Amino acid sequence: MIRIVFFDVDGTLLSETDRSLSPATADSIRELIRKGIRVVLVTGRPYSLCEEFSNLGIDIIISANGALIKIGDEVIHKSVLSRQTVQEFSEFAELNDHSISYFTESFAINGLRATDIRVLDALRETLGVTDSPLKMDSLEQEVVCICLYADEPETEKFQSRFPSLRFVRFHPYVSNVLEENEVSKSLAAARVLDYLHLTREEAMAFGDGENDIDLLAYVGLGIAMGNGGERLKQIADYVTLCASEEGVTHALKKFKLI
Repeated sequence: MIRIVFFDVDGTLLSETDRSLSPATADSIRELIRKGIRVVLVTGRPYSLCEEFSNLGIDIIISANGALIKIGDEVIHKSVLSRQTVQEFSEFAELNDHSISYFTESFAINGLRATDIRVLDALRETLGVTDSPLKMDSLEQEVVCICLYADEPETEKFQSRFPSLRFVRFHPYVSNVLEENEVSKSLAAARVLDYLHLTREEAMAFGDGENDIDLLAYVGLGIAMGNGGERLKQIADYVTLCASEEGVTHALKKFKLI
């Protein structure tokens, strides 16, 4: 029996076309919670851009691809980048004139290429951010994740310079940069399940991106969105409709969760 459902945000809960949350999807989430099924956000977003979902009743948030996990106000896991890594990566980004953003308890950027259309489009398409974020005022803050705005060829020079870091691409022009090898959506899901004394067989997950592959493979029932990539669809237990076609509600009804 499914007792917990993990949801990616962008392109899953939110439409892949305009990043809106449909009334039907919102009602489906509320119905899950009403029936006593735990609902978890699991996303590459920073925590500060997930709090809007609290009005749906969601109180478990896995942000930054698993680097920060909060249940209510309690932090049950945090993977913090070392200050040396943050400093050196920031200096290398400035040297190569690349925009990066920092996931702390809030969200900030380094201010480079702030008007580059590729950066602006990536912020809008991945995070729904339309106003330019604040510039990071101090590198002394705890940073759980850095986002690098770069395509594959541009990212390679950063990978060569920082071979110990993990680069998790979730958009053609954005990669999460993580220091700890054991940071992923599936590992974060395992931490939540352990905390709640639930098993992976009791878990269901929805996703649309490359960074959802390990999560869908891990849970008992993995659902790929119709707008998801082919690799994700191949490992999923079921491929539902696109997010913009009420894919979440369609799958929840098919498996009789609502």
